[in-house]
Amino acid sequence: MPGKLYICATPIGNLWDITYRVVDTLKKVDMIAAEDTRHSLKLMNHFDIHTPLTSYHEHNRIEKAEQLVNKMLDGLNVALVTDAGTPAISDPGEELVRQSVKAGIEVVSLPGACACITALTMSGLSTRRFVFEAFLPQEKKERKKILEELKTETRTIVIYEAPHHLLATLNELKETLGDRNITLCREMTKKHEENIYTTIGHVIAMYTDNSPRGEYVLVIEGLSKEDLEDINHKKYEGLSIEEHMQMYTSEGIDRKEAMKLVAKDRGVPKREIYNNLLDK
Repeated sequence: MPGKLYICATPIGNLWDITYRVVDTLKKVDMIAAEDTRHSLKLMNHFDIHTPLTSYHEHNRIEKAEQLVNKMLDGLNVALVTDAGTPAISDPGEELVRQSVKAGIEVVSLPGACACITALTMSGLSTRRFVFEAFLPQEKKERKKILEELKTETRTIVIYEAPHHLLATLNELKETLGDRNITLCREMTKKHEENIYTTIGHVIAMYTDNSPRGEYVLVIEGLSKEDLEDINHKKYEGLSIEEHMQMYTSEGIDRKEAMKLVAKDRGVPKREIYNNLLDK
């Protein structure tokens, strides 16, 4: 009978932010797949866990996942942990979960600490709808593409950032998104935990002469519906009514429907578009 894969959330800072269930599971499984065995060993020693550790990280995630899946197919139970927080969230564990599901292995997720949710809940910003971007890509073209997409994002945005990249990222965000409200969460659950409720511009000013320290989660206010409508309306300011109509009629849309679409794009009554065209 196949074993199971247990996704075990571990603390993001404070060691006591671990569940009894996770500790019990880590003691009972046959093997623990850890992103950094040296880092995880400290946690294991603290809770008197003696289960064998094996390395599972970004650079061996595909071939090692295959090996671990085979062990589970042979009946071993494996726990997956990451350096901090919930595995498989912006984490190489995603590959192990994918391969396990494909192989028909039962996957059990044990909930616990997660930096994204922890920051979001104390951000003071809307939590009903949010988008999690983790670390923005380093590749310039892909990074620019994502930032442009976020420009019109109405949901609350959550981003992770390292201290040595923080200022550059904040400047990019301000340039692309504007000076939005932001909650900057630093060193969450640790001794020097700090939450800063301000604007992107103010945070930039704070860190211009002071080097950022610690790991950061940025929670950024989404664009209001009013501002989004304003941006959409401005897109068509350079077009005449006739050019705007042509944009739709050239796609085979009849004039009556095209007038409705043009009016919606510009945020004006349909009658205004009709009268404008009638006067030509």
